[in-house]
Amino acid sequence: MSKFIVVEGLDGTGKTTQIKILADYIRKKDREVEITAEPTAHPTGKLIRKILSGEVKSTPWALASLFLSDRIVHNTDPEDGIEKMLSDGKTVISDRYYYSTFSYQGHETDLDWAMNMHFSCPEVRRPDLVLFLTMEPEKCIERIRANRPDEAIEIYENTESLTKISRQFDTVFSILNEDENIVYIDADGTVEEVSERLFEAYDTYCGE
Repeated sequence: MSKFIVVEGLDGTGKTTQIKILADYIRKKDREVEITAEPTAHPTGKLIRKILSGEVKSTPWALASLFLSDRIVHNTDPEDGIEKMLSDGKTVISDRYYYSTFSYQGHETDLDWAMNMHFSCPEVRRPDLVLFLTMEPEKCIERIRANRPDEAIEIYENTESLTKISRQFDTVFSILNEDENIVYIDADGTVEEVSERLFEAYDTYCGE
């Protein structure tokens, strides 16, 4: 049975690595898996990436709206959209979703506005499971600098911003926890230790 899984977390928590490992774990159960991510590779996603890198100037309000537009495309694209992949019987794992918009842009704008904008849109699907990788912001910054020493740092990748965003994630999940399956995963450990925590959460909520 197809499932829609979202992996969230601050930059530097190891989402990309853990998503690949989780996908392989699910494939061993004879299920097809597709990995996707936000921002997408569509024009809206490319514009968002330019804003995040500082190449294009914008405002948190405009950026939140752009993320919604990109998310609608992410859901509805007839070739590689979430709905298409799920209808084909595939499990979909997304690296980030609307929780990031609520947490990154939501703390700079108005959280109620951002949530209402998304949840009033019928083309934005709610996930079956959300895996939130947790880590102290200071350690996230250490990892970012160690893993990307020669790459530009994005606009939110500093300790002050990540601390505020971490608190906002907690606020967002406290609001949504009754309606969605949200599991906190301690990302401070070896790759294998963190993977085992994700496997356990997957088997609990999506295993058959």
